[in-house]
Amino acid sequence: MRAPEVLRERVLGLLGGATGAVIADYNLVYWLIRPEAAQDWRRIRQVQTLGTGRVETSYLGVPPIDRASGPYPHWRVPLGPGRYLTDADRLREALVRAVVAELGVGEGDDR
Repeated sequence: MRAPEVLRERVLGLLGGATGAVIADYNLVYWLIRPEAAQDWRRIRQVQTLGTGRVETSYLGVPPIDRASGPYPHWRVPLGPGRYLTDADRLREALVRAVVAELGVGEGDDR
C-alpha cells in the first residue's frame, strides 16, 4: 500500500501498535499487507494499492534491515517479531480518516 508522506504520521498514530512494518522512500510511505487483501477496496485519494492489477507493474525497494533513516528507502517502522504485515481493514480505516483530516476530502474525491 503506497501513500504520500503527508499521511504517514496520522496513519501511524491511528494504527498505534497495530501497524506492521513500514518503508519510507523520499515522499512516499509503504505499508506491507497480505497479498490481495486490498484488491476490492474502493479508491482512496492519493493512495495506491500495488499489485492488485490497478497498477500494471510495481517495484518496491526493500532497504537493509538496519537502515532506519533516509532519504533513500529506509524502515520507518522496522520489521520485528509480530510486526510484519498490517491488517488491511485497519489500515484502510486509518487511511480514509487521514485523507479526510490531512487533505480535507473523502475517499475517491478528486477535488
